[in-house]
Amino acid sequence: MPRATNSVASRQRKKKVFKKARGNYSGRRKLWRTVRETVNKGQTYAYRDRRNRKRDFRRLWITRISAACRMFDMRYSYFMAGLKKAGIGLDRKALADIAARDTAAFEQLVAMVKQAG
Repeated sequence: MPRATNSVASRQRKKKVFKKARGNYSGRRKLWRTVRETVNKGQTYAYRDRRNRKRDFRRLWITRISAACRMFDMRYSYFMAGLKKAGIGLDRKALADIAARDTAAFEQLVAMVKQAG
């Protein structure tokens, strides 16, 4: 009896992985072992960095808010504590956007924080 390999299924499995490896240079898109390593590593990085992106954006927002606070002689930590006391429920993303685009509105927020403080 001849050996059955089910080459259709294995080709489809490989094809899926080769498709993910498109755009890579040289053997990283042509050689099966290298392609498999490249795709696995890429997916690992993608999974990790989807989580890190949230961390990075939060850090960016905090930096922007802090810089805007310094313009009005206030520290970031006092500003955030004051917002909580004043009952202003804006998140860091919105605050960073206001700080970057509308300094007059941010100045009003700082004034409200100073009143509450």
